[in-house]
Amino acid sequence: MSSKKAGGSSSPATRRDPYEVLSVSRTASDQEIKSSYRKLALKYHPDKNANNPDASELFKEVAYSYSILSDPEKRRQYDNAGFEALDADGMDMEIDLSNLGTVNTMFAALFSKLGVPIKTSVSANVLEEAMNGTVTVRPLPIGTSVSGKVEKQCAHFFGVTISEQQAESGVVVRVTSAAQSKFKLLYFEQDSSGGYGLALQEESEKTGKVTSAGMYFLHFQVYRMDSTINALAVAKDPESAFFKRLEGLQPCEVSELKAGTHIFAVYGNESLFSFTGLSLRPVSLTGL
Repeated sequence: MSSKKAGGSSSPATRRDPYEVLSVSRTASDQEIKSSYRKLALKYHPDKNANNPDASELFKEVAYSYSILSDPEKRRQYDNAGFEALDADGMDMEIDLSNLGTVNTMFAALFSKLGVPIKTSVSANVLEEAMNGTVTVRPLPIGTSVSGKVEKQCAHFFGVTISEQQAESGVVVRVTSAAQSKFKLLYFEQDSSGGYGLALQEESEKTGKVTSAGMYFLHFQVYRMDSTINALAVAKDPESAFFKRLEGLQPCEVSELKAGTHIFAVYGNESLFSFTGLSLRPVSLTGL
C-alpha cells in the first residue's frame, strides 16, 4: 500500500477523490454520505487495526473526505474545481457533532488524538469523558435553578427527570451569565452503553446586561427578537424601534423531549466563568 499521507497533509495531485474514498456517487445524498462515513470510520478504527499501521492514515483520509462532502459549500467548491478550490493545506475539519451522535463524538475525540486538525466547538476531552460515561452528573429538579463556576474548556453536567405531563407541556432550559462570559449550553443523549453523545448545542448571546443561552423543547414555534436596537433609539422613537426589532425576528430551534432523565451541560468557552442561573421550567400556553 502507498505510504503517502492522507487528508489535508497531501498535495492536491496525490489526494484521492472524496467520493472514491467514501465509496459514494457524486449524486449521493447527505444521508448516504453520512452512512458510508460511519461504516468506513468503524472499519479503519485504529483500535480495531492494531497490527495495521496504515489504518490510522486511512481513518484520517475518511474523516478528511467527509469534512468536504458533509459541508454543502465545500462540496460545491470541490465539485466545480477539485481540491484547487479548497485551501486544503490550511483547512481544518469542521464536523457538526450534533448531527452525528455518540459514535461520531468518539471519532472526533480520536481524530484529535491522532493529530488531525479537527475543529470541535467542545473540547475532545469533554466529549470523550461524556462518551465513556465518566462525567459527574448532578441531579437538577425541574423548576429549580443552580449557579456555579466552570473552568475554560470544561463542563458541568446536570441530570433532569421529566414527567409525561411536563414532556407534553414542553420545557425551556436557560442559562445566564451576569459577567457576560461566553459559554455553551449542551444537551447529550444517552446510549445503550451508558455513555453520552452530544445532540444539541447553543452558543451564548448578549441579551441586555447578561449573556444567555436557551433550548426550547416545545410542540410549537417560538421566536427570538432582535436585541441590537440601542436604548437611545428606543427612547427617541419607541414605535419605530419596536418594528425594527420585529423585522429581525428569528425562529428559535425547537425540539421535543420524551419523559425520562435528560442530560444537560454548561461548557466554558473562556477562562473561569460564572453562570448565575441554570434553570429548567415546564411551559404552559397560559404562562407565555
